[in-house]
Amino acid sequence: MRSVGKKFAAAKAQVPARALTLEEAVPLVQQLKFAKFDETVELAIRLGVDPKHADQMVRGTVVLPHGLGKTKKVLVIAGGEKQKEAQEAGADAVGGEELVEKIQGGWMDFEAVVATPDMMRAVGKLGKVLGPRGLMPNPKTGTVTVDIAKAVREIKAGKVEFRVDKTGIVHAPVGKVSFATERLVANAHALVDSIIKAKPAAAKGKYVKSVTISSTMGPGITIDPTTVEAARR
Repeated sequence: MRSVGKKFAAAKAQVPARALTLEEAVPLVQQLKFAKFDETVELAIRLGVDPKHADQMVRGTVVLPHGLGKTKKVLVIAGGEKQKEAQEAGADAVGGEELVEKIQGGWMDFEAVVATPDMMRAVGKLGKVLGPRGLMPNPKTGTVTVDIAKAVREIKAGKVEFRVDKTGIVHAPVGKVSFATERLVANAHALVDSIIKAKPAAAKGKYVKSVTISSTMGPGITIDPTTVEAARR
């Protein structure tokens, strides 16, 4: 662990004191990587909202233009023809109430769950299991829908769900350090753009307070929030 500490300290020493643009920060994140695995690049965006108030909750999804470098295992809970649609769209596991029972029994070999509205009475039983893991289907994120094929394809293509935490920060991945720099930049801008679009009407004052980018093991690099907001215009 001591060697990792030294590597982190060496990487952090190379981070400028000033705030950067995404175009400046992304190649620096890639340059400073030191782990032996392909680290995930993540944004942490602090928002001027109070999540304790329902009308200031920020939540949504974005299909990253260049994906996440990994295809998620998608579970679909549906019936009849919708099961066939899910299979044709590339779902990894498809079924009805028997899957609900299987999950209740401890099976968790999936990374995303999509359900049709008519199955939500059964899926509702899984709230305590799926909820804490952020896997509970929700109409707001497009995972409770009759358009099963579209939902599956979007998740497979790199759809990312984001949600502000209790401290007012959104944490979300935008790709891997091995990605081409321009792809990571495009993914990061797409995420920020979606979060800005999701600004609650009740949010007052400055909305994007701070933006930080980092790899899994690397130091955080501060982004000038005015530059990401300006990029939308």
